[in-house]
Amino acid sequence: MPYDLGATARLTAECRDPGGALTTAATAVVTVTLPDGTTATPAVTEGDPGIYQADYPTTDPGRHEVRWVWTGPGHAYTDVFDVRDAAPPVILSLADAKKHLNQKPNQTQDDDEVRFWNEATTQCVEYFVGPVIPRAFSELHRERQQSSLVLRRTPVIAVTAVEQLRVGGPAYDVGDLVVDEDTGRVSLAAGGYLRGPLRFTYTAGRTVVAANIQGAARIILQHLWRTQLAQGRGGLPGGTDYSVTEPIPGLGYAIPNRAVQLLEPDRLPPGVA
Repeated sequence: MPYDLGATARLTAECRDPGGALTTAATAVVTVTLPDGTTATPAVTEGDPGIYQADYPTTDPGRHEVRWVWTGPGHAYTDVFDVRDAAPPVILSLADAKKHLNQKPNQTQDDDEVRFWNEATTQCVEYFVGPVIPRAFSELHRERQQSSLVLRRTPVIAVTAVEQLRVGGPAYDVGDLVVDEDTGRVSLAAGGYLRGPLRFTYTAGRTVVAANIQGAARIILQHLWRTQLAQGRGGLPGGTDYSVTEPIPGLGYAIPNRAVQLLEPDRLPPGVA
C-alpha cells in the first residue's frame, strides 16, 4: 500500500548465499531512487542472520525504486514503493467508506486497503464527471491566436494565473478574463483575441459534492472491495446494483451499471477528458 507523505517507509530484504540459505553479508547497501531521480542511502541494520532493514522517511510523492546490494556473498534485490500526495483527492472519508463496507470504527486492520480502493474509486468517478475534489491544474494552450479557448477540466472554480510563453507576447491578468465555469470556456472581457502560447493555472472541482456522485462512489467502492473478499463472501443484498453488463472504454468492467446511472446527470460530454 502507498505510504502517506512524511511517513517512514520500513524497507526489508533478505541476503541469501548461492545455495539459498540466509546469511550475514560483509557489506549491505540499500539505495532509494526518488521520483526526481535523486538517490538516498538510509542506514542498514541486520536483525536475525540474513534479515536486513532500513528506515526511510519519505519526502516526495510518487514511485520510489529500492535497490539492495550485498557483498560477501554477492546478492541483490530490487523493489518499489509508492508515496501518496500530501492531500490525495478522495470523495469519501475513511469513516464513510468503512461504514458503507459495514466495518466497525475500531476495525482498523483493513484501513490501508480501504484508503487505496477509495482513491481508485475517486479516479473512476472523475473519469465520468471531471474533477470532484477541488485542486489546482496547469495546462498549456499552444494556439497563437483565438477569440476563446476551453480549459480541459471542469467545473472551473477559478483561474489563478495566465503565463505568456511567447517572447514579446501580450500579458493577461486573470481579472481580464471571462470564464464559463461549467464549460471551461475562457475569453477576454473586453473582446479581442487571446494570443499564445499560454499556460493557465486554475482550480477545478466541486465545492459541494452532490448526493448522486457520493452514492455512485459508494457503489463503485463496494464493487471494487469485492476483490478483497474470500470466495463465497462476495454476495451482497441488492446484487443487481453491482451488476456490469458491458465494458466501459478505458475502465472495462470496473463500474457497475447503477453507478453509471447515478453519474449520468453530471456526465462529461463525449470526447471531453
